Amino acid sequence: MPDSNVDLLIIGAGPAGLTAAQYAARANLKVLVIEQLSPGGQVLLIDALENYPGNVEQKDAKGNVITGARTGFELMQDMHNQALAFGAVFLDEMVTKLEKEGGMFTATLSGEKKCTAPAVIIATGAAHRKLNIPGEEVFSGRGVSYCATCDGSFFKDKKIFVAGGGDAACDAAQYLSRLSPQVIIVHRRDRFRAQQALADRVMHNKHIEVRFNTIIKEIKGEKKMTSLLLECKGEAYEEDADAIFISAGMIPQSSLVQDSALAAAIDESGYIITDQKMASAEAGLFAAGDVRSGAFRQIVVAAGEGAVAAHSAAGYIDELRGNAYV
Repeated sequence: MPDSNVDLLIIGAGPAGLTAAQYAARANLKVLVIEQLSPGGQVLLIDALENYPGNVEQKDAKGNVITGARTGFELMQDMHNQALAFGAVFLDEMVTKLEKEGGMFTATLSGEKKCTAPAVIIATGAAHRKLNIPGEEVFSGRGVSYCATCDGSFFKDKKIFVAGGGDAACDAAQYLSRLSPQVIIVHRRDRFRAQQALADRVMHNKHIEVRFNTIIKEIKGEKKMTSLLLECKGEAYEEDADAIFISAGMIPQSSLVQDSALAAAIDESGYIITDQKMASAEAGLFAAGDVRSGAFRQIVVAAGEGAVAAHSAAGYIDELRGNAYV
């Protein structure tokens, strides 16, 4: 196990955590990043990062594609290697508890091992809420998506379904209606729970068909999804479909804060509240990326917030040590 007494502890190694690790290590801090899975988080599932700045197809003089946009795996590998090159240390472990005593944070790992640091960045992200129906896992990335802005362009002019009835679902349907004239939003209740203005725009969009009281029972296909099994008021039917975008909400991975005595505030949905410096109400505790309240859940935003969090954490540590620049 690497040195357990560090300057900055980063929990989570998605784009926010990896960027924070790079910036903090480059600022000459001793950085330990703890990630229970592979570095990269949900970005690893993205086949082509078409909307990440600068990540574009390379073409020859005749317009032939030489190399396509990098995959999420490739980008995260680069970010991971960059953080390593600056001196960040990574540990494949699960943090089970986070406490603070005497100005120092202690993270308890599985097996009761402990790590300490004067500052912590929570970058654990948020998980997409799933429908948990047959075919959902099988066709993830092959017709099933949870991010319209990430994957919508792959289904231009195709028959697209959207599942959900909240703000995110209505936003997704609106966005997708600019890519395809055949968008169908299904919701299990008899009305949207989204803001009225958003719901009205969906209801009056000629490219969006709204189906209330409809449940998705199964996603079918072979190499990719080809149809959905739907149920409306007890009547089941199967319908062709090229894609389904599931917008059933997000589950912030903030249990380390929620289950502790730390003073960090949590919003009504479970996200960590911070200021513009990514600082929570608990001194020395910062949050960045999808776990943070109010975040626009995109890779480029998570990376930016990770950089800000690292800069703020470095300033906090300097103050503790009497090295703050005045």
